[in-house]
Amino acid sequence: MEAGFADDPRPLAVAFRALQLGDLLVAVPALKALRAGLPEHRLLLATSAWLEPLVGLIDAVDGLVPVRALGDPVAIGTGPVDVAVNLHGGGPESAAAVDALRARRTLRHAIRPGEPGPVWIEELHERARWVRLTAAFGMPGDPDDVAIARPRAASPAPGSAVLHVGAAFPSRAWQPERFAAVAAALEAEGRHVVFSGSAAERPRAAEVAALAHLPASRVLAGTTELLGFVALIAEASLVVTADTGAGHLASAYGVPSVVLFGPVPPERWGPPPGPHVALTRAELRDGDAFADRPDPALAAVTVDEVLAAVARL
Repeated sequence: MEAGFADDPRPLAVAFRALQLGDLLVAVPALKALRAGLPEHRLLLATSAWLEPLVGLIDAVDGLVPVRALGDPVAIGTGPVDVAVNLHGGGPESAAAVDALRARRTLRHAIRPGEPGPVWIEELHERARWVRLTAAFGMPGDPDDVAIARPRAASPAPGSAVLHVGAAFPSRAWQPERFAAVAAALEAEGRHVVFSGSAAERPRAAEVAALAHLPASRVLAGTTELLGFVALIAEASLVVTADTGAGHLASAYGVPSVVLFGPVPPERWGPPPGPHVALTRAELRDGDAFADRPDPALAAVTVDEVLAAVARL
């Protein structure tokens, strides 16, 4: 996306957020704040290259600069950077990556006494964190403004109840038999249930479908490209997931969702106001994101609690 800007006369702003799907979606309010505060700039987002189709749905952003990992340099080939923004983190590594752009103006959290910028507050919600940063530099935004454009890709199952059964780590993976019980109950209500996830998560999705006595054709995990998955969520009637990426997509399109939380509390990563319910057992949380089993705060969420949340929606 960046290639078409070689002769663009506008000053350049670069926002750094080299993370995953959910991380990008919670930064949308801050990107919109930057767009409103820098209307004469071309705004590029330095992030993971595979997210480029999704970046194209964020009308605040003009293009993407691919970044493979936090330690890699941000390669800008379109001229000097006027404004650089660290939307990645509050530590020295991300600060160094953004400072290396040698921008005329840099927006980031202060990591040393006396620096401009707000002090990092760990307990903030991620959406609020980055809008607080832009506001500190004169560009306020709405932390709940998470909407993005709909993809042109067609949904493989419009109107379905989507159970996104995968998760990045075992600590965030709700039990397959509980997903299956939810699926069976929703199907009995007359909903058309499908199962989404990545290609690596397809065996788990197939297990859940089999436990729910639903046909293998309902397993869509691994069958869609990124925009196909986005379209699936955008056109769903309901999303149930323990994965924040799928949950934040549901929020972006106002799709009713039930999102289950384990090691990370909803106060940090939960959905904005709307037709969304966050479920967890906060008193049981141990917070180990890299544990090899579901966090107790997630494992304690019951099928009945999920179905009751669906009924409320």
